Amino acid sequence: MARRLLIVDDALIIREIIKDSAIDAGWEIAGEAANGQEAVEQYQELRPDAVTLDLVMPEYDGLHALRGIRELDPDARIIVVSAVDQKNVLRQAFKIGATDFLVKPFDKDALIQTLEATVPAGLEANAS
Repeated sequence: MARRLLIVDDALIIREIIKDSAIDAGWEIAGEAANGQEAVEQYQELRPDAVTLDLVMPEYDGLHALRGIRELDPDARIIVVSAVDQKNVLRQAFKIGATDFLVKPFDKDALIQTLEATVPAGLEANAS
């Protein structure tokens, strides 16, 4: 069974880049969200194997989503994908429970390597 990914970013173009890269690497896209609240709702409904999460979004930001997802699932695998270069925000994201971090703009290969390291093949939630 394919590993399932939830993509969270307010920029459609970034979601498309992540989606295309992940699909090419054999991942299934479980869902997409454009803000932190949608991310929490989608996570609760879909229970993906991993999440890519932007930090800077309208309405509810990525830190809101990170907290909400961690409340639902303390073991959630969340990769922050953000252009944010503020060390205190990144520190806070890791403190809340981010699994890894990629800086935008990111290299497609770096994205795939990070996804593969976060959820190695055979470790998907629905593996038999």
